[in-house]
Amino acid sequence: MNNHHNTRRKKQKLTPEAQFRSTLDHCSKTKNLSAAISLYESSASPALTLNNLNSFLYICSESLSDPETREPAIDFGFKLFHHHNSENFKPNEATLTAVARLAAAKGDGEYAFELAKSVKNYAVAPKLRTFVPALICFCGAGAADKAYEVEEYVKSVGLHLDEPELAALLKVSVDAGKENKVYEYLHKLRGILRGVDESTVEIVESWFRGKKAADVGLVSFDPDRIKEAIIRNGGGWHGLGWLGEGQWVLCRSNIASDGRCCACGEQLVCVDIDRAETEKFAQSVASLAMERELQSNFKEFQDWLGQHSEYETVVDGANVGLYQQNFAEGGFSIAQLDAVVKEVHSKSKKLPLVILHKKRVRSLLEDASKRELIDEWMDQEYWLYAAVKLKCLLVTNDEMRDHIFELLGSNFFFRWKERHQVRYTFMKGNLKLIMPPSYSLVIQESEKGSWHVPIAREVSDGSLRNWLCVTRSGSHEAENISNKNHLTNEEYGNGCNNS
Repeated sequence: MNNHHNTRRKKQKLTPEAQFRSTLDHCSKTKNLSAAISLYESSASPALTLNNLNSFLYICSESLSDPETREPAIDFGFKLFHHHNSENFKPNEATLTAVARLAAAKGDGEYAFELAKSVKNYAVAPKLRTFVPALICFCGAGAADKAYEVEEYVKSVGLHLDEPELAALLKVSVDAGKENKVYEYLHKLRGILRGVDESTVEIVESWFRGKKAADVGLVSFDPDRIKEAIIRNGGGWHGLGWLGEGQWVLCRSNIASDGRCCACGEQLVCVDIDRAETEKFAQSVASLAMERELQSNFKEFQDWLGQHSEYETVVDGANVGLYQQNFAEGGFSIAQLDAVVKEVHSKSKKLPLVILHKKRVRSLLEDASKRELIDEWMDQEYWLYAAVKLKCLLVTNDEMRDHIFELLGSNFFFRWKERHQVRYTFMKGNLKLIMPPSYSLVIQESEKGSWHVPIAREVSDGSLRNWLCVTRSGSHEAENISNKNHLTNEEYGNGCNNS
């Protein structure tokens, strides 16, 4: 009874402003537009704070998907914004984003774009969400050139588009028959995705099934130039434009464990970072090493490496030697390191470059029985730099998650690791090297002009993932598909191991 009485007294003590805020919060949580409008109109010309205004605008923008509340939300939102937007009342990013959504819902992409660009007038950091309404509005209206203009502006302020925005740009380009732009957006999707949403795949399919796609393509091209571009780009794409001629053949397929497409027989690859990225990566690691060790011999190491570029594999000696050892007792297994060296040697026919810290080498050299073996190894510590600079495989279980690698960019670094890192295990003393995957889970463009698109879905086994396989009719790959035309799309995958 007392508790109920106390609660009532607390409610009675709320100031009109606090009561207004409490009711508005409830409207915001429940996204109740009509209650929010009633609250505003029943208050005697409330002097809104920026937070209050943003709450009202949020409720309006959240009411756009319902046909019944769409028009009232647009009208009420604009009324509030124009009434309260003055020299003394500066909107923030949330304000401008909400109003941009209202403008886009009204079909006014130009105003939505102007609002998004005006963020800079208030010394506020721009966000992608502020530009999305204008972009989607232009794409939906078929205004391709205006959509490209938004994309360019977004890029100029240091923001990056995600799949939904790139898919919208891809669709407006397909609808407008802009083959160069379609090609460009396929490559932009390739650069950011490891699995393409089904809705985006359907847009890709609509392009390849269209007449314009069948009509475009280089008929005579220099295969050596294509191969050189693929090597320069790190594999998996050339970026030189549509190749071949004639209709495209589409099907859903799976990829075998060795990277072979089960429908067309095309070989997919494990994609590396390109040459420019590799050089930038090496320079970044080198400068970080220089910063961290003022009395470093790193320059000397760089010079040495420049004269010994024949290595194909680098071994992180400490990581291997300390694997499953007792750190408290300073355990270091020379036998494990020796096993890795011998296994790598047997696979590549070349000895690896083993890198150990000088202190580790000194302690090992104190043991005469190990001295002869150690003499064969290079006692330097920069295994990462060596692996990058020499474009080598790198034997280590180190996940490389510290701040050094964060500086390099997660997507960029992940791609390098996937292609170059060799992990290992010792089960009951037996070594097993876990090599990089035979192919990367990204959109791939072959030197013959065919395309393979991984479709996003939860799978426990990579071989069961569906891919969109796209080849030119008349090609050897397309003939492979037509020979299997008695199979359904799902059966292509099921027949993979038997083909």
